[in-house]
Amino acid sequence: MALHPLLSLLLLIAAGTSPSLATNSEGEALHSFRTHLSDPTNVLQSWDPTLVNPCTWFHVTCDNQNRVIRLDLGTSNISGSLGPELGRLKHLQYLELYRNNFDGKIPEVLGNLENLVSLDLFGNRLEGEIPKSFAKLKKLRFLRLNNNRLTGSIPKELTTLPNLIVFDVSNNDLCGTIPIDGPFAHFPLQSYENNKKLNGPELQGLAPYDCGC
Repeated sequence: MALHPLLSLLLLIAAGTSPSLATNSEGEALHSFRTHLSDPTNVLQSWDPTLVNPCTWFHVTCDNQNRVIRLDLGTSNISGSLGPELGRLKHLQYLELYRNNFDGKIPEVLGNLENLVSLDLFGNRLEGEIPKSFAKLKKLRFLRLNNNRLTGSIPKELTTLPNLIVFDVSNNDLCGTIPIDGPFAHFPLQSYENNKKLNGPELQGLAPYDCGC
């Protein structure tokens, strides 16, 4: 029996709100991110924007609802900038972009990835300051930004991250003082080494937090 035209329209609308629509949006975001990149070894050749979703692409992992939860591009000889499109991957839990040649600033919009557990950007050529927006990443456990060209101070806002267990900003050009509150009470000094303008742990009440910047 033929469906009533109105019922057919309602079914189409319902289909449009399914998880596949979200993954289409995530696929568009990832494809847009790819346009910023140089990929001499064709690591991203499987990133076909004509597919229904990016879950079959290499280096992309999805959950059982076909939502992108992991991006693994470590040591892939990729260069370019970290585009703001990454901030549209709302379900992302692991962003692994270490040991490449990414340059430019870290986008503030990465602070919108509220499900992020691990953010590994170490071993690139990133510059500018550590975004204060990272303080919104309340599920974050691993934040490794070492071996870049980052400047400025360690945002004091990061001391509010309740689940952070690994933090590494060694081998940058940071300044100011090392926080001591929250999870920063437990990080080893090796996490901060080779930042010539970064001073020892904050002296509460005796020195301004950004002393030396």
